[in-house]
Amino acid sequence: MIHRKTIYRSIKGSCLAILASCCLTACEDFLIEDPKGQLTTEGFFSSQEDLEASLTALYSIVATSQMGNNYVGTNFLAGDDISTHPASNKQPLREYDQYDVKDNNAWMSTMWEYRYKVIKAANFIINNAGRTPNVSSEELNAALGQAHYWRGYSYFYLVTTWGPVPVMLEEEINYEAPLSSVEEIYDLILSDLKIAEANCPVMYDREPYARNGVNISVSQAAVKATLAYVYMCMAGWPLHRTEGYQLAADKAEEVIDGVDNGTYYYRLLPNYADIHSWAYNYNNPEVLLGVYYNRDQMGQAVPLTDFLQDMAQAGWGDTNGEIKFWKDFPEGPRKDATYFPKILLTDGQLHDWWYDTDPASREVVAPVFMKTVEGATRGTEFDYTDPAMPNASGEKTIQLIRLSQVYCWYAEATGRTGKVTAKAVEVLNRVRNRADGKTTDLYTTAMTPDELAEAGYNEHGWEIAGYYWASLATRARDMFRMDRLKDHFEFRKENPEIEVAPGVFRREAVPVTGTWDDSKMYAPYPYEDAILNPNLHR
Repeated sequence: MIHRKTIYRSIKGSCLAILASCCLTACEDFLIEDPKGQLTTEGFFSSQEDLEASLTALYSIVATSQMGNNYVGTNFLAGDDISTHPASNKQPLREYDQYDVKDNNAWMSTMWEYRYKVIKAANFIINNAGRTPNVSSEELNAALGQAHYWRGYSYFYLVTTWGPVPVMLEEEINYEAPLSSVEEIYDLILSDLKIAEANCPVMYDREPYARNGVNISVSQAAVKATLAYVYMCMAGWPLHRTEGYQLAADKAEEVIDGVDNGTYYYRLLPNYADIHSWAYNYNNPEVLLGVYYNRDQMGQAVPLTDFLQDMAQAGWGDTNGEIKFWKDFPEGPRKDATYFPKILLTDGQLHDWWYDTDPASREVVAPVFMKTVEGATRGTEFDYTDPAMPNASGEKTIQLIRLSQVYCWYAEATGRTGKVTAKAVEVLNRVRNRADGKTTDLYTTAMTPDELAEAGYNEHGWEIAGYYWASLATRARDMFRMDRLKDHFEFRKENPEIEVAPGVFRREAVPVTGTWDDSKMYAPYPYEDAILNPNLHR
């Protein structure tokens, strides 16, 4: 066993550095690659240490791929929960917010690149790890399961962002890789996830795969939850394989039953505000799948992105909440923990987010999310009344899947199969009761299937609102699968004033124009890749 403080650290030692270099070639490197200095696959996987080193390399790439907007992507801005700045240097984000993405978008190539970097690192393990001597079948299968998971995860991101894409299953570079269809890619995703489901353990028994009583690496429950959401997406646009709703409900129910009978340790935290707190950063029992960071080894430069530029904490102004979504968001502890209760402006005073002068003087007047922010001092909770700049290189765990999301998916998928069950209503009430801070039991078996489905859909949107670069299932991806992005496009074109307080009306700062067509559902292929691969043209 190679002892490391965290599986996500930068790779140490010359051998691991060479492995990382081998794994970190992708995207444009599919087509332009310099093999000098790379470790040949024939010379690797000669020991258990090599197998573990390959996983360290994979997770290092995964960690980088999730650490900021330009790595994870900006397509989340197509959703109705989040917007951006109308000017400044925010053009890469604004193009998504306006449903008018250009193929030379400055951030899009990084989004594309890092998905393929993860895929290549996963392929390195999938295609070669089987010859590792003197390792148990359990250890080998767990490694292969994790590699298959991250490959499937990455292709899921690609197919829901770009649609048809090149599929790479080998390490050799294909200079004219053809596009695989959406259906073919989903079939590969399902194949990878089913292998992962069969091989990833319920609970890892040693570091660095488990720590602080929680799984660090991909677990069986995380794979089942991922399958549930993938099936939901296949049931929606563009495939409309509606049998996926029952398959999604079945997989989600397996997770729920495993939690309820003690097979899985996961549980909801009693207070919504604790979910993104520093206190539970390393041992959150609600997180089925997270990416864990060590700031000393890998800076996570993301906390400031939620601050408006005229806030006292000196934010970047990348993103802000959309007004209608904030207006529709149910009052209660969940909303209080999702948005800043007040914003501290450069005048040193606390204001409601809708504060402005007359005539207007603020460029962006919008609600502000605060889930990702860390305190100015390492290891402390953020205080919105403190003007000190918070950490720009934090180490908050990025939460890809939480148990509350699985509850919402189960309720929605059950409703979309035309059924209302007591279990679906009960788990959805677990989510809503915590959000309300009291036992309201808002949902009942008297609901229609459509009402249950929409309740699950909406609760999920409120659960993950503002946590856009991390979740497997962003609000934008929910809207994508339900073919509702075009409805929001029309709403943003109209851009009506919304009453945010008695007699106070505000509207979005970023204009949306043009005519909808379904090409807006997907991002264009990055220009620098399209000129190298002739198949990357729509």
